[in-house]
Amino acid sequence: MKLVVGLGNPGSRYAGNRHNIGFMAVVSLARRHGISLFRKKFQGQVADGVIAGTRVLLLMPETFMNLSGQSVGEAARFHKIPVEDVIVLHDELDLPPGKVKVKQGGGHGGHNGLRDIDAHLGTSYHRIRLGIGHPGHKDRVHGYVLGDFAKADEAWLGPLLDAVSDQFPLMLAGRPSDFMSKVAAATRPDRPKPPKKTPGTEPSEAPSTPPGAAAAPPSDSPSSSPAPATGLGAALADALHRKNQKGTG
Repeated sequence: MKLVVGLGNPGSRYAGNRHNIGFMAVVSLARRHGISLFRKKFQGQVADGVIAGTRVLLLMPETFMNLSGQSVGEAARFHKIPVEDVIVLHDELDLPPGKVKVKQGGGHGGHNGLRDIDAHLGTSYHRIRLGIGHPGHKDRVHGYVLGDFAKADEAWLGPLLDAVSDQFPLMLAGRPSDFMSKVAAATRPDRPKPPKKTPGTEPSEAPSTPPGAAAAPPSDSPSSSPAPATGLGAALADALHRKNQKGTG
């Protein structure tokens, strides 16, 4: 069994916070792989199921971030899960928004949730670092991580949660490098395609507008509109959008 932990703070007050992207990732993961019936146990919300043939226990600690290790340690000890089989998803200030890195072991980097898990489990667990960007100055970090995602963040948040959920079987199979590559490919913005050239012709210059003539009105072609977001992650982002419209963004 693998213990998969998403870090965050409990309660509706914190639901849309950047610090809660770990919770969002676990909820998206559960929906994507048909895992339901979260219940209260181990000082958190837990659900168990199977992903790509691997039994998993999903956990969202409700101890508040700074005491996450109490919940994670209790669950790991009860199920006799080795620390190497624990995967923690958390927010990462030192990565640009939407970027993902995986590492095993190492320091907590000032993240209080990881600091407490280190104290209860040791450091050999796997961390999936979900980039939220940095506010630019350390004095702004507290308000930034405890602030809600902005409306503009929906453009990358939904695709990121979808990609992490879709590619998670690679993490369970012990292929973190492949997991990172697949997530990066799925979340990479599309590059605009250059116009096709017809063989044997030279590009012609468009005639300039004669002085005094009215310029052509802008096109209202539907093809210029962005495609609507789809998928599980987009549904979560849409929920954040509705919350932002109520004045929390």
